[in-house]
Amino acid sequence: MKQPARESQKKPAAKAKRKTRDEINTEARDRKRDKKHRGHASGSRANPVATSKKSGEGAKDKDPRIGSKKPIALGAAAAAAQPAKKAKPVKAAEEKKPRLSPEEELAKLENDERLDLLLDRLENGETLKAEDQAWLDQTLDRIDVLMEQLGIALDDDVEDEEAEEDMYRLLKGGK
Repeated sequence: MKQPARESQKKPAAKAKRKTRDEINTEARDRKRDKKHRGHASGSRANPVATSKKSGEGAKDKDPRIGSKKPIALGAAAAAAQPAKKAKPVKAAEEKKPRLSPEEELAKLENDERLDLLLDRLENGETLKAEDQAWLDQTLDRIDVLMEQLGIALDDDVEDEEAEEDMYRLLKGGK
């Protein structure tokens, strides 16, 4: 077998040239100069760079160091001088609705589909949920109030009077 040729017989590669002290110092100065120019420019906090806004509102740029300009009262007397905030009434949404006349409101309630459905379910002997029962009672009470305002008498009153007259006749022994 033949032995491979030695590599040492080839020409040796050129050694890396060793840098002199002056070259090392100049490279270090260059690196230091590059590091020095990183970050914000001097005085950038006091004089922030104006950024262009696309919204076009024309509002002045605010200084990021300055907070609210709202005056704050100091001391115990100032705390007592502040008026207490009033709670908004819960029924504010109802006041905004236009008020209906009693006739219009009664007609609207009588034509209500939910009311009809719940009354039909009651007539069929079904039990209603507490929420539905409460709404039904409230609606029927409102209908009674509106009918009293309008002077409309229920037919139930007439039937009751006739029944009383019939009972009176039976007790007297009449026909």
